[in-house]
Amino acid sequence: MNRINKLFKEKKDKILSIYFTAGYPNLNDTTEIIKILDECGVDLIEVGMPFSDPIADGPVIQHSSNVAIDNGMNLNLLFNQLDEIRKITDIPIVLMGYVNPVYQFGYEKFIKNILKCDLDGLILPDLPLDDYINEFKPIFDRENLSFIPLITPNTSEERIRQIDSNSNGFIYMVSSSSITGKKNSFDDKQIDYFQKISSLSLKNPTIIGFGISDKESFEQACKYSKGAIIGSKFIKEISNVNLNESIKNFILSVRS
Repeated sequence: MNRINKLFKEKKDKILSIYFTAGYPNLNDTTEIIKILDECGVDLIEVGMPFSDPIADGPVIQHSSNVAIDNGMNLNLLFNQLDEIRKITDIPIVLMGYVNPVYQFGYEKFIKNILKCDLDGLILPDLPLDDYINEFKPIFDRENLSFIPLITPNTSEERIRQIDSNSNGFIYMVSSSSITGKKNSFDDKQIDYFQKISSLSLKNPTIIGFGISDKESFEQACKYSKGAIIGSKFIKEISNVNLNESIKNFILSVRS
């Protein structure tokens, strides 16, 4: 049982996942941010792999990606930074990014580095399910890694069930069909979508992402899933000068 499965077995609700872009705001902030998040008691950490064309992301994450790339962040450096991360934290850590940099890096080399760093899973929003099944799934199953798929309000029930049957960890339930960082509240249509997914009795738990920014939206999301992911708002917060204070105050504001 990997850390992600263990988390969902031991904690049944209000799982807080935090996303941030590696190499932002400064090149060597990655491990420090993880250390502070560990001290704050977050449940799951998603480390963004910077990419020049992050199609699913809004302006905040796009900007953080551009800054990180300008700072010199790349996959070789990121894996070097995460090489001894298990001396700092035992929280589940998932890498999130896009297919293009992974294939340029070499997917076998990429997975070897995930294993070397003792990370727990991967989110690639633009990786076709068939490609995952053919190229990644046998290795992920063998090494007990989690591939985290995304579903949206436009994903058919048939597709959702196919995704669910080929996944192991949790399902990232995108709250809307828009980019990250948009609204911070849910309308009736979104709530109907959340309730529909709950009624499917999927084998994997769900976490809601996109549009979660504060205590109110976090708790609302947790009514319809096991937890929620905060990304854009967190990245705004860590743009402040005092990284430690900014992170601790923000997590406290969500969890208080």
